[in-house]
Amino acid sequence: MNFAVLVFPGSNCDIDMFKAVEDTVGEPVEYVWHTATDLSSYDVILVPGGFSYGDYLRCGAIARFAPVMAELKKAAEAGKFVLGVCNGFQILTEAGLLPGALIRNNSLKFRCHPVDLKVENNITPFTNAYAPGETIRIPIAHGEGNYVCDAETLARLKTNNQVVFRYQGDNPNGSVDNIAGVCNERGNVVGMMPHPERAVSELLGSSDGARMFTSVLNVFLSRVEPSAVNGARAH
Repeated sequence: MNFAVLVFPGSNCDIDMFKAVEDTVGEPVEYVWHTATDLSSYDVILVPGGFSYGDYLRCGAIARFAPVMAELKKAAEAGKFVLGVCNGFQILTEAGLLPGALIRNNSLKFRCHPVDLKVENNITPFTNAYAPGETIRIPIAHGEGNYVCDAETLARLKTNNQVVFRYQGDNPNGSVDNIAGVCNERGNVVGMMPHPERAVSELLGSSDGARMFTSVLNVFLSRVEPSAVNGARAH
């Protein structure tokens, strides 16, 4: 199973993501520069956190036009597994791969600390190793993590089980409906503000993030489509 970690000018969590893959699943992983025009050799594409292009205009607004993004859209449409974390989540929403948008925290402050998350959807390729409703501990580090969408989109997210994580207890940024992560309708593209790659060992304060990487490996090894896994778990 081949993992790609996309790297944009200003990415700063790419090494964390690379090491998380090495430490949790031990599968081949490579850095892929934003100018790449071919992602066909990768099964999982990870879009890390940071400040792509300095977060000018809006977070992720410039990165969405990078050459690699056209290939990322093709990969997502082909059913490959895509995870965007923090700035990666912002990039995925700007590119239209996920619904909604991320704006400034309601406190107007950068928040950097562990948070409790409730697993709302454990039938995505990245969350199948969690129990439904389980509370996990994952750190955040963002100034623009306030997830927003209109009422129609929110209703659709709920109907389609696209809310993957919610903040449990304190909402650190004012996100609508306490949303911390969402997926596309197919379930193969997931975006979240908390950093699972920074929670893969108890030495880091939590190992709860490790199961996001082992989850996707399990799905790949099962040699079934994400929809088939979803259907099996739904029954």
